Amino acid sequence: MYGKTLRDAVISGTNNMINHREEVDELNVFPVPDGDTGANMSATMKSTLNELALIDDSAEIGFVAEKTASAMLRGARGNSGVILSLLFRGLSKGLAGKADCTPEEFCTSLEKGVQAAYKSVMKPTEGTILTVAREAAEAAMKTAKSGGDFSEVFKTLTAQAAKTLDNTPELLPVLKKAGVVDSGGKGYLYIIEGMYSVVAGKGIIALTDSTSKNGQPAAVSVASSVSGEEITFGYCTEFIVYKSPDSFDAAALRAFLESIGDSVVVVDDDEIIKVHVHTDNPGKALEDGIKFGSLTNIKIENMREQHKEELLKTQIIRNSDAPVKLTVQEPEEEFGFVAVAAGEGLEALFYDLGVNHVVKGGQTFNPSTENIMEAILATPARNVFVLPNNKNIILAAEQAQNLISDRNVVVLQSRTIPQGITALLSFNPDKDVRENSIQMTLALDRVSTGTITFAVRDSDFEEKKIKKGDILALENGKLTYIEKDVTRALIKITKRMIKSDSSFVTVMYGSDISEAAAEEAFRQVKAKISSDVEVVLVNGGQPVYYYIISVES
Repeated sequence: MYGKTLRDAVISGTNNMINHREEVDELNVFPVPDGDTGANMSATMKSTLNELALIDDSAEIGFVAEKTASAMLRGARGNSGVILSLLFRGLSKGLAGKADCTPEEFCTSLEKGVQAAYKSVMKPTEGTILTVAREAAEAAMKTAKSGGDFSEVFKTLTAQAAKTLDNTPELLPVLKKAGVVDSGGKGYLYIIEGMYSVVAGKGIIALTDSTSKNGQPAAVSVASSVSGEEITFGYCTEFIVYKSPDSFDAAALRAFLESIGDSVVVVDDDEIIKVHVHTDNPGKALEDGIKFGSLTNIKIENMREQHKEELLKTQIIRNSDAPVKLTVQEPEEEFGFVAVAAGEGLEALFYDLGVNHVVKGGQTFNPSTENIMEAILATPARNVFVLPNNKNIILAAEQAQNLISDRNVVVLQSRTIPQGITALLSFNPDKDVRENSIQMTLALDRVSTGTITFAVRDSDFEEKKIKKGDILALENGKLTYIEKDVTRALIKITKRMIKSDSSFVTVMYGSDISEAAAEEAFRQVKAKISSDVEVVLVNGGQPVYYYIISVES
């Protein structure tokens, strides 16, 4: 396999993943709005397109693999995106320095990626994308060792991935009960199916949708721009001829230009001839034009290079979730903090607690590894504590930690906004990094988190019948109540969470709750609990969650 093939295969895999993004999202067994596996895997793959758009046909496979893996690692979103990036990172390591590779070398590299992905997960669970990738790579290696070519290897790879995917419900009871296969494994299958299309000679799979689930534009295909297939002639050539007295019919000039190019426009009047042509030989166009008189306003542009540049600009503009670039700061202070949160009120709260940078993100929108890395580098501290505040962001934060060497980065395992707030309140500037890490981690268990949200689909979950639009109350991530009224759900979950040693309750209302509605709900909550417990209402402004409740001991 050569670099061009891998480049086009990754583009095809990206497009195929984007085309099936919503289908993968729908495989989520839990009915609450979450990070959406399909959206995260699509965004992770999409992050490679800027790099791939600049790689020409002669690039070595090791170079293509390295550029792909590097972009994907920085663009990884959510747990599924990080695991996917590690699969490609292993591929890059296996192909490093190679101009091309054999099927067996490619499969060895795939297996390196699987090993890296397994190591990244603290407790690997079988029946997920990890299992699908591992068994598919093992089967592909057998085909390669038996002398199979790349088409045969990818045929085996996709067939085994599909077979393993179908078996994931037998490995994970929660999938079987929900009647679905693993969403990450399904996304991985779509990616390698897209790659197989190129390897088998069927070409790059085109995009079939124009916008993502959240209304953001999908990635654009770079197939034509990197291969030049849609640009037959490379130079846009324009000039004006000031006609000589003995100039003959301009139709002869038009005929010549049509023989060496296309998009020919020849406008002839009494004094000038205005010419436009796309050709690979602008010199010949000028030579023939000068036969008709003197030339002026000559303009020649390389359309292939121009097309690549415009494509890159378009992708950057369309990638509206790209972060504002932060300035790297020298690590001069002892401690600094980065937190992830969504909602103006929550962001302001974290800043008030001493956070240097808040990365926008959370449920349904997981920031990339690069988003978090930029915030860390913009924090002027030798020791930077990172608070992901969502279980699906922790892996991306840990990858950012691995990419930074000029300062010490500590990723705390905060899985909720209340945990992140409590951890910050436990920080002591008079203690060292190790002591603070321990104290802040212990603090995570001293707070309980309640959330009020809504069901995004009908579901039969944990013996509970759920209808789309139902109000869901969760305690520490576990579905506890199903209601029709938001305030009633808030009162019930708050009363349940308060224990004999509870002393402080914070109710944070979201962007879909008016101030008046929040104050009335707050009044009702206070009336239902002991006056010994202090209760505070905060305008968090967060999306997705009507309310976030923090109960501290």
